[in-house]
Amino acid sequence: MTVLLSTWPPPPTQLKLEGGQVHVWCASLELQPITLSRLETLLAKDEQARANRFVFERDRQHFIAARARLRLILSRYLTVTPQSLRFRYGPQGKPELTGGNGGALHFNLSHSHGLALVAVTQERHVGVDLEQVRVIDDMDSIARRFFSKVEYQAYTALPLSQKSLGFFNCWTRKEAYIKAIGQGLSCPLADFDVSLTPGEPAKLLSIKDNRQLAELWSITTVDPAAGYVGAVVVEEPTPSLSCWHWADT
Repeated sequence: MTVLLSTWPPPPTQLKLEGGQVHVWCASLELQPITLSRLETLLAKDEQARANRFVFERDRQHFIAARARLRLILSRYLTVTPQSLRFRYGPQGKPELTGGNGGALHFNLSHSHGLALVAVTQERHVGVDLEQVRVIDDMDSIARRFFSKVEYQAYTALPLSQKSLGFFNCWTRKEAYIKAIGQGLSCPLADFDVSLTPGEPAKLLSIKDNRQLAELWSITTVDPAAGYVGAVVVEEPTPSLSCWHWADT
């Protein structure tokens, strides 16, 4: 399934999230200074310290905007203030809410070149990744190194005009999966196969050559803006996705 940002409506006033549902939010990170200053006050001290470690100002601003939007979105489900949310982090840095803030709520965040995606589920592991589709000089060597044999064969079979999209289809789907399972790059990327051919359904093909295990998961492609591709991976074979566009009020 592919959803374009132009079709994403604003969210409903009342949010209801049930098992098997996935809510996907898209937000711009290009903000006016006055808005950014307001959002920075929502962050915890450790988040503010992390923001200040960025070398480039644009990266700092995007981090602040993305983390503040995450807090604002999650606070709508929990009916608490965004400042009150507390996070803990897994061994590979995946954030989750502390028990008192809604342990059943799972979420994931990704941002790339001025856009952010947030996926939220109830009692389902979820991962999301977003990339701007572009030409990378060493794209072929990256694919050879990190793609599985099945994926690399599919990638090399693509015509030149589809190589960039095929590459980022694969990359976002693999990133979203390892984020969903909370292992990050400690999970060998060649241990599982995803589809990547443009125009074909997004799918987790196998996990360590086990197709039945892969069928417990689903991958959905989301295209939040022209020139971007995103992937949502959830521990649910047939999820129901709702996509919304976050706008500051």
